[in-house]
Amino acid sequence: MPQAQGSVKLKCAKLGYQYVVNHFLTCLLLPIMAMVFVQAIQLGPKEISNLWNSIQFDFTKTVCSSFVVILVSILYFMSRPRGVYLVDYACYKPPLSLRVPFSIFMEHSRIILGSEPKSVEFQMKILERSGLGEDTCLPPAIHYIPPAPNMDTAREEAEMVIFSVMDALFKKTEVKPKDIDFLIVNCSLFSPTPSLSAMVVNKYKMRDNIKSYNLSGMGCSAGLISIDLARDLLQVHPKSTAVVVSTEIITPNYYRGKDRSMLLPNCLFRMGGAAILLSNKWWADQRRAKYKLLHTVRTHKGSDDKSYNCVYETEDSEGKTGISLSKDLMAIAGEALKSNITSLGPLVLPPSEQLLFLLSLIGRKVFNTKLKPYIPDFKQAFEHFCIHAGGRAVIDELQKNLQLSAEHVEASRMTLHRFGNTSSSSLWYELSYIEAKGRMKKGDRVWQIAFGSGFKCNSAVWKCNKTIKTPSDGPWSDCIHKYPVYIPEIVKL
Repeated sequence: MPQAQGSVKLKCAKLGYQYVVNHFLTCLLLPIMAMVFVQAIQLGPKEISNLWNSIQFDFTKTVCSSFVVILVSILYFMSRPRGVYLVDYACYKPPLSLRVPFSIFMEHSRIILGSEPKSVEFQMKILERSGLGEDTCLPPAIHYIPPAPNMDTAREEAEMVIFSVMDALFKKTEVKPKDIDFLIVNCSLFSPTPSLSAMVVNKYKMRDNIKSYNLSGMGCSAGLISIDLARDLLQVHPKSTAVVVSTEIITPNYYRGKDRSMLLPNCLFRMGGAAILLSNKWWADQRRAKYKLLHTVRTHKGSDDKSYNCVYETEDSEGKTGISLSKDLMAIAGEALKSNITSLGPLVLPPSEQLLFLLSLIGRKVFNTKLKPYIPDFKQAFEHFCIHAGGRAVIDELQKNLQLSAEHVEASRMTLHRFGNTSSSSLWYELSYIEAKGRMKKGDRVWQIAFGSGFKCNSAVWKCNKTIKTPSDGPWSDCIHKYPVYIPEIVKL
């Protein structure tokens, strides 16, 4: 009981501290205003008349002052960055015929790697601890025994995913393809010629002056890099709209060797994609837009050799291409996260958290370097968290480091369970999960955070424009009632 009482007192003290620091100006001005009001009501009618007569109005000075105020106001509003709004987005939902239950995945592994029982056993252990469910999907070419990836089947997967999400986006927003000013497509490992962005322009017969971009090789964080690029373009070009398409094409990148560091992606990566419509037309799209983009913060640790090589596409000893994941990946991701939140914190944290962080930093530098650094409470800045569903270990590590509750990481865990690691598009499945649960309210702030090869850690901060009703369509429409589900530490196969 004494411990519980002490904990309650500490919590109350912390809440009081946060209120005073976060509302410092209010707490300072209220007593002053009260004193002025008391003094004013004590004045008699003659004193009030004398005070009024002592104020001399000069017409010329008043006009000049008003002109200066108006000019400064105009310059301020003209120099402000344009608001960037997320009108709507769409996520790809694979057909049930492409499901890959654990039994089918392991059966294929035993057939393909029949001469390598240790590699099969390794994949089984990874799958048991992965956090994936029985409904994740792989593209048609990977269902063949043996898998039959080639350029044609890779293009078929790209068309299946990208065209589906583009059609859904145009239907939702009632925007015509010819109204799009910027098109950005990011796909890390499949980069054909003509590009995927050119494929979209050709399919939808977009304008010949559309500015298109195709980003490749940037890993799972490329979706937020695309958002950042779209924001920069919309800041420069008024009255414009941009479409961002984020996906990863699995077909040509399914590893068929026996190197364990390259077999891991086979167990985690699954089909997925998303299309996002952004606009800076505040008079036309502000009211109907779901979110407003507040901040993007990008961190690149590529100057460090370990960070650069921790996610690396290469060939194994038999000449088979795959993605090699380093054992140091989680430690490198942790360092990238620290750098990212150090830049993000001053932009989003309330003054109370910034002050505690500053005092902790001074204490460590001046008094004792062994003092444990203060980890800011990002729950004071955000109502929702969309952590890249790269794997169970990634979500566990961020939940621990950021001191988040199970509900804060629920969207990430359930997305990993239902859809697997869909690379750069996973953040949008998570956002869709929060909406499907009816949790997104007007004014809520969302933190999207993703990691990618290079090594990169990128963040985007959104503010909800309106309370979002539970959608009747979308990737979660037929299964949201089943979630959240219990995910055991190990699923015995």
